[in-house]
Amino acid sequence: MDLYVKFLFDFMSQFFGGLAQIFIGIFNGIKQMLNIGEYYDIVHRYSDDINGGEWILVIIAIVLVTILLGSIILLFVLFFKKYIRIRKSLVEQESLLDELGKLNNDVFKLTSEKEKLFAMKVSQLGLRPGEDPNEKVEFDDKGNPIIKDDDKKKDVNPSTDSRFYKLIQIDKEMETYVPIVTNNDLTLIEICERFRNFAASNLKLFYKIDIIRLFLASFASNRLIILQGISGTGKTSLPYAWGKFIKNDAIIASVQPSWRDRTELFGFFNEFTKKFNETEVLKKMYEATYIDQVYITILDEMNIARVEYYFAEMLSILEMPSRSEWIIDLVPSVWPTDPKRLVDGKLTLPENMWYIGTINNDDSTFMVTDKVYDRAMPIDINDKGQKFDAPYTEGIKLSSKYLESLFAEAYTKYHVSEENMLSLTKMDDYVIEHFRMAFGNRIVKQLREFVPAYMACGGTEMEGIDYLIAHKILRKFEQLNLSFIRDEIDGFITFLSKIYGKDNMNECKTYLLRLKKMM
Repeated sequence: MDLYVKFLFDFMSQFFGGLAQIFIGIFNGIKQMLNIGEYYDIVHRYSDDINGGEWILVIIAIVLVTILLGSIILLFVLFFKKYIRIRKSLVEQESLLDELGKLNNDVFKLTSEKEKLFAMKVSQLGLRPGEDPNEKVEFDDKGNPIIKDDDKKKDVNPSTDSRFYKLIQIDKEMETYVPIVTNNDLTLIEICERFRNFAASNLKLFYKIDIIRLFLASFASNRLIILQGISGTGKTSLPYAWGKFIKNDAIIASVQPSWRDRTELFGFFNEFTKKFNETEVLKKMYEATYIDQVYITILDEMNIARVEYYFAEMLSILEMPSRSEWIIDLVPSVWPTDPKRLVDGKLTLPENMWYIGTINNDDSTFMVTDKVYDRAMPIDINDKGQKFDAPYTEGIKLSSKYLESLFAEAYTKYHVSEENMLSLTKMDDYVIEHFRMAFGNRIVKQLREFVPAYMACGGTEMEGIDYLIAHKILRKFEQLNLSFIRDEIDGFITFLSKIYGKDNMNECKTYLLRLKKMM
């Protein structure tokens, strides 16, 4: 055993002795580097043999060694400081994580306490999930709520209680509804003229006939219409006046900055009360499924929140080619007492409702993305209409089916000429080559539907094409590097004059020149 101990000592001594020599060597090396006395002795030993010129080189050597020693010391100091700083940061992070964990625990405890207090408060008021919170509560002499025996036993029964109060009321009203007599003898030109005179004589709102034509023709190609421009030019009053004109008031949904999902438009099912919080927009949608009239929903200041958040589902649904696919899910389950036109918790969007958004472009709003603009028809209203004398004009009752039949008739009678469609193809090729950008089939489809309706409203084919290209295609140029396309604009204006004629496409040319000035 003694022999093994001696072996182990010698064996381990070999390793640890070498390790010790490393630290001793490092220590001796540092000691040797910083031995100022030895440097002095070396200089003194050679001083008698060094001549005048060589002393310059000696001084340089001394300075060089001094710089090297200073650099090494500085590196050690910086390394030490960095280590202290990193170590301090790690300690602070660990401390913050501990503090965050404590705060999360506190939040959980406070939330639990809040729920308990809320439950106690509800219980004291004699309310339970499923009951009407607006129901009057009776109190005794001591101020305690009187809970009736019937109330104690009351609970939500899907077989007898409805969760859609407003929609059920519409079902009841429609049982005795008598269809209205509509004006089914007017042309699109006559509707435009009567609407303009009605707004002027009844509401003192004055619009140019071009704006009226654009507004009505947009109904033929898009369900979403965007009215944009400077404040005070009548963006909101235009669809409001239209609702008054067709004797079916528009529903105004004032968009709020907090809008983030579709519940702001349709409402939501409250799990606590077992009721569906119905919005006025949903109520109008449901009413529109019964009545053959034109319905308008105004999304006022629609870009004060991100449109893609709260209107995303609507943008997708309204793109469906078949209107039977325009379906939204309201509730995941089915109750026997649900509204009649709610099938499996789903509502089919009305075909006779259009959505008109108003936007202002300032620091308080969000930019409307290309995704939204592609699916909408933008109309710029940048100046006030001039006052004019209009004869007193009554409103009309307008059937949505009749309006769409007028659009269908216009599509057949005033279809876009093949020559202009060929020119559009040439322009597409030019834009791809010079601006590295293309427009899709969606815009071509909108052009085929919008231009005939615009012509039926009293405009010309070239004016309709000019407007749509300027506001649906050239608008995309604003997203490009303006300095990159600056030199291409003059050539594009020349190209438009060549294929469409020198006196045509003035709106496109004006837009391009204005874009060039912005560069």
